[in-house]
Amino acid sequence: MVDASPCFRGLEMDEVKEKVQPTEAVALVTGSRRGIGLGIARALATGGFNIILNGTSSPSSAKDSIEKVRSTGCRAEYIQADISVGADRERLIAEIGERFGRLDILVNNAGVAPHVRLDILEATEESFDRLIKINLKGPYFLTQRVANWMIEQKKKDEGRSFKIINISSISAYAPSTSRGEYCVSKAGLSMMTVLFAVRLAEYGIRVYEVRPGIIETDMTAPVRDKYDQLISEGVTPIKRWGTPEDVARAVLAIAKDYLPFSTGEVINVDGGFHIKPL
Repeated sequence: MVDASPCFRGLEMDEVKEKVQPTEAVALVTGSRRGIGLGIARALATGGFNIILNGTSSPSSAKDSIEKVRSTGCRAEYIQADISVGADRERLIAEIGERFGRLDILVNNAGVAPHVRLDILEATEESFDRLIKINLKGPYFLTQRVANWMIEQKKKDEGRSFKIINISSISAYAPSTSRGEYCVSKAGLSMMTVLFAVRLAEYGIRVYEVRPGIIETDMTAPVRDKYDQLISEGVTPIKRWGTPEDVARAVLAIAKDYLPFSTGEVINVDGGFHIKPL
């Protein structure tokens, strides 16, 4: 298990005893300046993890996000890096090593949607390349780099617990022909999960996929009317929008070792969308 440290000056002590156990463990959440990523970062911080927030925006633009995470009393720092760029991935890992000296949790959350939704008969190579590079290639090679570092750490301390958590989408299996490149990138992320789960099992490093459904974020704001109607018509048994907090709770459960005999598992956070009733 992870080491203990005081991490909750901003919380009532009764809450700390009941809900969380402070740790020295460090979690990297990519794409965490806002939306689902920020929700995950805040949940992990409340759960006792020190946090590296990450995004492509400048540190000044992430100031509010950093303060929201730091309000838990845990350490939180922001590192600007584009995970789709190899040099940025290396710099990100190097800076985490310099600042924290360890990494226990990787949450691959960073992702983008097409600038313009186009039918697959009209979609462009430029859009396809952009989404694959950010949504799949970046997480794939960041995970490769982090996994090797985790193996090194595990060999030095076998009692340490490491997890890699990929945030995918119901679009990994539910086709949207107006954003095919997005669906393909998320389907690839699902296969990436099981590949690394199998490869890293011998080291005790577990890998999971959290699969959100219709979540209320900036990404879904442009199609809110469409999803409002689908939800009202029963596309999900639970008739409401999901929230970043819904996704964050699933990630926190994994991070806190509540699924110790699972790896390569898909955790659906979709209001029951995946159910196919007759």
